Amino acid sequence: MNTDENLIEPLRHDFNSPASLKYRKWRHVKDVATRYLMALGGVSVIIAIVLIAFYLLYVVIPMFKSAEIEHIAAYSVPGDSNTETLYYAMEEQREVGLRINDLGQAIFFNTSDGEIRDIVTLPLPPDTSISTIANGDLTQRMIGLGLSDGSVLFFQHNYKVTFPDDVRLITPGIYYPFGAQAIQVNQAGDPVKHLSVQYDSEQATLTAHGSDTSVRIVNLLKEESMLSDEVEITREDSELKLDTAGVVGLRLDVEQRELYVADQSGNIYYYDVTNKSAPHLIQKVKAVKDGINITAIEFLAGGISILVGDSNGKITQWFPVRDDENNYTLQKIRTFEEQTTPITAIAPEYARKGFVAVDKRGEMGIYHTTAHRTVLLEQVDEHALNSIVLSPRANAALIENDKKQIQFWHLHNEHPEISWQSIWGKVWYESRDQPEYIWQSSSASSDFEPKFSLTPLAYGTFKAAFYAMLFAVPLAILGAMFTAYFMAPKMRQIVKPTIEIMEALPTVILGFLAGLWLAPFVELHLPGMFIMLFLVPLSVLLAAAAWECIPDHIKHRVPEGWEAALLIPVIILAVTISIQISFPIESLFFGGNLPLWLSREMGITYDQRNSLVVGFAMGFAVIPTIFSISEDAIYSVPKHLTTGSLALGATSWQTMVRVVLLTASPGIFSAIMIGLGRAVGETMIVVMATGNTAIMDMSIFEGFRAMSANIAVEMPETEVNSTHYRILFLGALVLFAVTFFFNTIAEVVRQRLRTKYSSL
Repeated sequence: MNTDENLIEPLRHDFNSPASLKYRKWRHVKDVATRYLMALGGVSVIIAIVLIAFYLLYVVIPMFKSAEIEHIAAYSVPGDSNTETLYYAMEEQREVGLRINDLGQAIFFNTSDGEIRDIVTLPLPPDTSISTIANGDLTQRMIGLGLSDGSVLFFQHNYKVTFPDDVRLITPGIYYPFGAQAIQVNQAGDPVKHLSVQYDSEQATLTAHGSDTSVRIVNLLKEESMLSDEVEITREDSELKLDTAGVVGLRLDVEQRELYVADQSGNIYYYDVTNKSAPHLIQKVKAVKDGINITAIEFLAGGISILVGDSNGKITQWFPVRDDENNYTLQKIRTFEEQTTPITAIAPEYARKGFVAVDKRGEMGIYHTTAHRTVLLEQVDEHALNSIVLSPRANAALIENDKKQIQFWHLHNEHPEISWQSIWGKVWYESRDQPEYIWQSSSASSDFEPKFSLTPLAYGTFKAAFYAMLFAVPLAILGAMFTAYFMAPKMRQIVKPTIEIMEALPTVILGFLAGLWLAPFVELHLPGMFIMLFLVPLSVLLAAAAWECIPDHIKHRVPEGWEAALLIPVIILAVTISIQISFPIESLFFGGNLPLWLSREMGITYDQRNSLVVGFAMGFAVIPTIFSISEDAIYSVPKHLTTGSLALGATSWQTMVRVVLLTASPGIFSAIMIGLGRAVGETMIVVMATGNTAIMDMSIFEGFRAMSANIAVEMPETEVNSTHYRILFLGALVLFAVTFFFNTIAEVVRQRLRTKYSSL
């Protein structure tokens, strides 16, 4: 006994010794610290995600705010208050305004208080008066005065900006690009009643209507000598016979190719005046209902759309639309009906597709056509409003009422082009044949209409994810099943780490390879790629059938679980055969060019960088994630479940399908959802392996533009806090919300699957 006690004694340990107490105390401190650190880390992650969401909202929310107006000043019209105002204008800095009265005076004044800066008397011919006035494209600042003797005085108002003593000084002036002499248009003594003018650096066109039923068209062409600074002006006259006598307005477009004539009956006549010597009528449309009059007509910025205001307070937008026979017809696109009294004036913005309208009740409405949005409707005066002008930046307005009082307002209208319709709905854009989903954020054209539809980007995002998951999920799940359940442990120790290492491969490398190598390869061997989709699975099945016919003494030489290694040469052979027979099949059945055959015979466009290439490349990037998580879930199924199933007579595949997969289904579902999240948010592969065109076509041969790729491509070039900038953040917010939604659904489903199969 003593011997046994001596043997046992060294194994005893005093847990109450000072060293043990100190160890346990220190271990308790570490456990508590670890617990709190883990909790802190989890809470920090949640806080970071919430902060990201709030920051995205902080950037996005200003887009959906209504416009605001701020009253700055009110004063009597500058100059002689007994004269009638014909025209107002304002320079870019909204500091200097211009008033032209019926005496032919150009009065420049401070917009903030009405103080006169300068008065320029326009050189009207003797014994003539101003009968009408017209302005051309707002950006050209060109004005034409129709005179009582049938002539037109053509001039431009300019503003010189200097900085003496570092203080901005704006000096206004009048410039006559075609001379200070009035240009005779109508016959002498026939006053110009209606006038429209347009001017660019090379030519000017005047269209004038007098007392008869015709419109005189005068085209002035400037030619500068190459040897001297002399300018020669060539004049071409023509006459357009009208079908109506009650003309109420003329409008010539910016390109000087189209003329719109409005009459008292509410009709608009659409003329083609491209050939100034032979103008002709294209169409006559009824713009307003019977009993309603046209009270205002103006071009929208760019000169493509015309805005028609009527005596009921309704404003309609019209522009030419090309039909199937390539003919243009004028169509009504949108209607704004918020105002209820006659529209007295419409002021289009200089650079955006918005406008401001005033009426006889003293209301001012701010609208945007593309968004089909009434941004603001405000009562600004108790009296009827006669005229309104916007500053070039659309951040200020001068309004005159029928009591000859001017109000000066500051406008805060940063993002009028945004609405639910313009972001997610079909929009009928100018020069388009029908309403469409279009993303086109910029253009070199000055009459560009921003197209901020996120629908094609969202479509492209889900299209990329769909094809990637279609390629990745079967391979990853089936591979995980075989690796975890059927593969030999030593082989699993090689295969699993190898596939997981693939996840560390930078996606920019995958995108680079997909764009520069895989895309041309697929196009060159397109028939072989489709043959491969059938030949590889078929070869695997045939190899499995052949394996069953091999004698047992040969099969037993291959260690159990290593049979899959024998499929490697089979798959390589199947892929090689598919590629080798691609050219003969393409020559035999498709004229040697399958992409061209698809286009000619099937009407299917083939882009080299298309969804098929993205499916392969993104699938290759997603497979490691889905495989790794699924394999762990399957491998972690308790052994007693599988051995019990096998002991009851189930085969290995029956055990896999009816026991293992059900038990591992929460983990497999999580793997699929994580892979989907990876595919939805993928950027570089989409940027480099697709045509990056924002089109909505489910064809596997067409490219697309995903939302994440769009952000990566356009964010570096956008102006901070612009509409384009904020709409890109909205795209990021949508991606954030979609990812959050799918992850939440995935967690709910995973928990239910775990609860359902926990009893196995």
